[in-house]
Amino acid sequence: MELKKINEFTWEIKKEGKMKVPAIIFASEALMKKIKEDRTLQQAMNVATLNGIVKHSLTMADAHEGYGFPIGGVAAFDLEEGIVSPGGVGYDINCGVRLLRTDFTEKQVHDKRQQLLEEIFKEVPSGVGKGGITKLPRDVLREVLEKGAEWAQEKGYGTKEDLKRTEEYGRIKGADQSKVSERALSRGMPQLGTLGAGNHFLEIQKVDKIYDKKIAKTFGIEKEGQVTVMIHCGSRGLGHQVASDYIQSMEQKYGYSHLADRELINAPINSDLGKDYYAAMCCAINYAFANRQMIAHWTRDVFKKVMGTSEGMDMIYDVCHNVAKFEEHVVDGEKRKLCVHRKGATRSFGPGRKEISEVYRDVGQPVLIPGSMGTSSYLLVGTKKAEEISFGSTAHGAGRVMSRHEALQHWRGDQLKNSLKQEKDIEIKAASWKGLAEEAPGAYKDISEIIRVSDSIGLTKSVVKLVPLAVMKG
Repeated sequence: MELKKINEFTWEIKKEGKMKVPAIIFASEALMKKIKEDRTLQQAMNVATLNGIVKHSLTMADAHEGYGFPIGGVAAFDLEEGIVSPGGVGYDINCGVRLLRTDFTEKQVHDKRQQLLEEIFKEVPSGVGKGGITKLPRDVLREVLEKGAEWAQEKGYGTKEDLKRTEEYGRIKGADQSKVSERALSRGMPQLGTLGAGNHFLEIQKVDKIYDKKIAKTFGIEKEGQVTVMIHCGSRGLGHQVASDYIQSMEQKYGYSHLADRELINAPINSDLGKDYYAAMCCAINYAFANRQMIAHWTRDVFKKVMGTSEGMDMIYDVCHNVAKFEEHVVDGEKRKLCVHRKGATRSFGPGRKEISEVYRDVGQPVLIPGSMGTSSYLLVGTKKAEEISFGSTAHGAGRVMSRHEALQHWRGDQLKNSLKQEKDIEIKAASWKGLAEEAPGAYKDISEIIRVSDSIGLTKSVVKLVPLAVMKG
């Protein structure tokens, strides 16, 4: 492959072989060194071979090797000739991030952090295979899959204002629960309202720096030292099973000998199987929205119990990663409706887009990019530039540089907990030492470098920097 540097933060792999479009990578020199260590660039080229791909295969600054698509991969497909691919969405469908503001200051919360973590740990189950507080019957779960966070709000979890500050208003259109398998339902029934393991977390943070006071105020951030709560989780076993089911179905129907990589198995968007997968994927998206809605509600309950009140604990925003969506974009001067796959990438729309809630439409969509337990997270805003060059997309996190197995060779969970407490005054509560070690900050890329790239290109504009005070890991 020939990797050409276009400018300081943009790289291109020109069309070669079976590639239908070039591959574009957004990265600094430092990040590119990390990206080159695995199969990310080859995967970006493989994506460029898919039928109906429009303009280019895109790779964000936090990219690393994934299943089929690289994590951090974005691709848009023509509705007539294009495909939909589970590998372009990911197994954890609508793994996403929700951010709550509070009226509390760091000083008020500091000495109660451990108590807050202990109580949240009781209220919000975490870890692999952990069952939720609500064991739903099948008919109720089917309703959740079609109504998403709206169902949770109707049942008393949170408010309608929460829905106004959630991507897709917490309920994506196109969900059809009849397209979700019995096995997926069985896995989803006990897990609604659970955090999950891996890189999922619930983090109590403080505002460390405000870059844009006007937009920060619109988002509900008024001062440095203000406390926020960030929730990162997805569709749990249900989403994983939806992906597995349709990968198998697509392989049986279409085979994979014609593909650059078996993991890029797909179906034409307009085929019956493509439509069925999309409908099932939307169900998993809605499940994840409901999941985060419930966890946010219980988190407010804990703050009320420990701090005496939960007044002012309003939603800032909830964004999805790992989705495919039908959106309108201008391509070479022509407005087109496309199926945009974002795999480990965040939507980053600028002001005026109809998809953005009226609450934020004048300033642009809030973008949440979380760090890695011991590092900063960021609240940013989307841009018109992102719509022009990345189908309105940016990075979704720090991005791994080390596998979980490798991380276990470098760190022990108990030692990591102690060092984060001693060196950074961060309280940690984890379901297991192993899980904690696998998610060590050193196993991830430098989040500040990813934000620098995203802002410099114009994919986002930084609004607020957040740092952790207390972290709950699954």
